[in-house]
Amino acid sequence: MDIDTRTLGGSGIEVSALGFGCWAIGGEWQDPDGRPLGWGRVDDEESVRAVRRALDLGVTFFDTADAYGTGHSERVLGRALGKRRDDVVIATKWGNVFDERTRTLTGGDDSPEHARRALTASLARLGTDRIDLYQLHLSDADPQRAARLRDTCEEFVREGLVRAYAWSTDDPDRARVFAEGPHCAAVQYRCNVLQDAPELHALCEELGLAGIQRSPLAMGLLGGGHGAGRTPAAGDIRSAPPAWLPGFGTGGGADPEWLARVDALRSVLTGGGRTPAQGALAWLWARSPRAVPIPGFRTVAQAEENAGALAHGPLSQDELTQVEHLLGRA
Repeated sequence: MDIDTRTLGGSGIEVSALGFGCWAIGGEWQDPDGRPLGWGRVDDEESVRAVRRALDLGVTFFDTADAYGTGHSERVLGRALGKRRDDVVIATKWGNVFDERTRTLTGGDDSPEHARRALTASLARLGTDRIDLYQLHLSDADPQRAARLRDTCEEFVREGLVRAYAWSTDDPDRARVFAEGPHCAAVQYRCNVLQDAPELHALCEELGLAGIQRSPLAMGLLGGGHGAGRTPAAGDIRSAPPAWLPGFGTGGGADPEWLARVDALRSVLTGGGRTPAQGALAWLWARSPRAVPIPGFRTVAQAEENAGALAHGPLSQDELTQVEHLLGRA
């Protein structure tokens, strides 16, 4: 397989095998109770430099969402891409409702009417005339209502506003609902070496979809930056993790059991001169030929490290087997 590129399902849209997730560059935002949903404060100028550095290093796929920073991530990404818009594939998401003024998530809306409003707003914030991959961001939406949204996405494709679409969900049955649409090209799901997703890998293989893999570094745990005793800053979602974010305790520190598993894998993941993060990305490519992991980033240095994984390629079959034995999954 070509480690450098992937095709999004049957869309003919080609992307780099590594994408960049733009949640973190959205900056701080919060839920209705004031709990953080972002990754803390960011330097927008550094974010712009990091996006452009990623482009220079061969990354052509950027995944954001209208809710990230309540619109801020899309604005920063659009500014960073500028005249290079046609050199990249942009994925964004819709379904959440938010207040940009207070940077607060206020709810969700699974209506076709909201989908159109959200698409119009995303196009404006990104400064573009089309979204390459438009993704439903409500992971547990009702399947029957989601089927209506799939049909709405088909309308967007016919109008030239969207090239392909997907559902960001960890439920294979829900993913199948969107996959019935002619222009569904992918499913986005959580996957990393600590949290495998065999049913979704199999679904992508069966239906010919790309697997857009979020949280490929387990919210930073696989990047080596969360050793014992380190706690994320206030304003970082990991400082007060919600129930759906495992690996961090209520005080924000990394779970010791998770850290122990990371330590057990370190020698395999860092083989061949890889960093731990590069090894974690290499595992995903070895695990599924349809994988497009989208690690987050906030700095040029992180962009360079993540993009550097492309040069190393996937883990070998022997290394993949070692990982499974070390985690007791063999």
